[in-house]
Amino acid sequence: MNQPLFFRLALLGLLCLCPYPGPAASGAEDSPPPPRLRRADSFLGIHFDFHAGPDCKEIGRHTTPAMIENIIDLVHPDYLQIDCKGHRGLSSYPTKVGNPAPGFVGDPLRVWRAVTARRGVALYMHYSGVWDSEAIIRHPAWAVIGSDGRTNANATSFFGPYADQLLIPQLRELAGDYGVDGAWVDGECWAAVADYSARALQAFRAATGLEAAPRKSSEPHWFEFISFQREAFRSYLRHYLAAVKKTHPNMQLCSNWAFSEHMPEPVSAPVDFLSGDYAPEDSVNSARFSARCLARQGRPWDLMAWSFIRNKAPDGRDQKTAVQLQREAATVLALGGGFQAYYKQKRDGSIYDEHMPVMAKVAKFCRARQAVCHHATQVPQVALLYSTAAHYRQSTQLFAPWGRDMDALKGALQALLESQHSVEILSEHHLTGHMADYPLIVVPEWEYLEPGFHNELAAYAQGGGSLLLISPQTAALFPDELGIALVGTPQPAAPFRLAYGGGEIELRGPMQPVKLGPAARPFGSLQETNTDPSAAQPAASVQPLGRGKIAAVYFSFGENYGRRRDPLARQFLDALVRELFPAPLVEVHGSPDVDVVVNRQQGKLAVNLVNTAGDHRTVPILDAIPPVGPLAVTIRCATRPARITLEPEGRVLAFDYRAGAAHFTLPRLELHAILVVE
Repeated sequence: MNQPLFFRLALLGLLCLCPYPGPAASGAEDSPPPPRLRRADSFLGIHFDFHAGPDCKEIGRHTTPAMIENIIDLVHPDYLQIDCKGHRGLSSYPTKVGNPAPGFVGDPLRVWRAVTARRGVALYMHYSGVWDSEAIIRHPAWAVIGSDGRTNANATSFFGPYADQLLIPQLRELAGDYGVDGAWVDGECWAAVADYSARALQAFRAATGLEAAPRKSSEPHWFEFISFQREAFRSYLRHYLAAVKKTHPNMQLCSNWAFSEHMPEPVSAPVDFLSGDYAPEDSVNSARFSARCLARQGRPWDLMAWSFIRNKAPDGRDQKTAVQLQREAATVLALGGGFQAYYKQKRDGSIYDEHMPVMAKVAKFCRARQAVCHHATQVPQVALLYSTAAHYRQSTQLFAPWGRDMDALKGALQALLESQHSVEILSEHHLTGHMADYPLIVVPEWEYLEPGFHNELAAYAQGGGSLLLISPQTAALFPDELGIALVGTPQPAAPFRLAYGGGEIELRGPMQPVKLGPAARPFGSLQETNTDPSAAQPAASVQPLGRGKIAAVYFSFGENYGRRRDPLARQFLDALVRELFPAPLVEVHGSPDVDVVVNRQQGKLAVNLVNTAGDHRTVPILDAIPPVGPLAVTIRCATRPARITLEPEGRVLAFDYRAGAAHFTLPRLELHAILVVE
């Protein structure tokens, strides 16, 4: 036996021969390993992947116990999440049931499992599900067939044997032979595409009675076809989750982006947790949105930051700084979620040790906030509707959170957050039966609402709620309640001017001329560019409705604000919101670059303030984030608080209490502070 091979076998402790991790390190043989947290209780993790390919011929050569111990010693994560099968479909461990990469030095997965088990750290697998290119190379009949009759090179079919013959056996191998704690199944709903294979078309005919499947969205029965395909994904997901849990009930599974912004619907599969990896660039805005789409789904959840950007910055860097990742983490923690960051593995499966000190700083920042953030729930204030019914009708793809409707939703969210409103993103299944919990519901630029939901919104306002509709199309769903008559059809995307508060800005359509009834009050004005001011139309209107109020904006606000963050547009919407909701639980004044999240944590009010300063879309690497402040804070409470503490410093703040509210000034906000009211 040559020396290098003997050394490697000694280093691995003959782990390759053992189906489960070997005994604890010397001196601790009689001590059981520390218990590992389940994902539901986990707060902080690190994700590693490298999507093994044909070039990977020595996986494990540099995967040592010392490397993994170093990660744990520096970062102290609750879990590690590592590559085992990427989108290419080649497994980065010597699988017996799947398609292994070309070459291994020992069995690196057993090394990861042995060390993490000994240290009480959970171990999850990064496993590519629907997207498996190698499976299709070896089994072309497993692939989706496109509308053009071509075989998809990446997407496996829900109607074929892929799940039963590869995915389920391999997840069982990971749970049974390796004893891993769970899997973060990637390449799932977001990689799914409509299938025109013979099996899929036969199933479509049997389910719907329709003979011909439409090939594009303009053809009859497109919605029925795309709805059938969406349900096929749900069935696939329920099938493989149930099959794995039947034999390995402790295997904790997540389908990446399931029941999130990609799937804005009730959780209908036995996933143990929800997760997703938000955009590596424009990350703050991406995390703001994604976290709010997960927070009310009724499952433990976390979000993953990319520790790097996909294109190098002008100075040649691509790794984000600690302060940059800390601010991204704060955006997630403020909503009550867990946080993980994604670091690349090398092509032999080892990691870049030099990246871990940055993650250690991020972890310290997160841990300081865990007690006052993790599993917190938002206090109902402003509900922003993400309509499942409308989005699924407008989207031509199965599960895709992009398009003009999504741009409008995100633009409205950004304007509301930059006016320091505490906003939740909620869909029909969250709001139905619970509308009265929210002082204000905002419906942004949706062209369709289910009749029953429409009627419940109207009844909510009649009963004392405040309802704000944004866009001509949404206003057109409630003309009687608004007390308006629509004049013609919405003007096309020609430029027009919004006038409000003594200022004007140019925007683009559509805009809707309206005639107001006697009880409807105009708010701001619109006029086409280069027309006489006498031709101005109301930009919005406010109308009493029963015991409540209803208002509408007659132009595409969200889409415009997403393109251009104009202060006058933001002030216009903020003033309209305050007409409807004049006394929020918390008010913060002093900077538009602060997100306010009002939570309950263990019975206490916890007000999160996140510094969002900077142009996130055009500055990919930040060495520093400027503080904001001073901030004037008002917290409404029926009785004088016993104390208000600034966390995580633990500093007790002085405040004045008058007119049912605590008032004080926060001189400076660095990245993230939590005001705990007792």
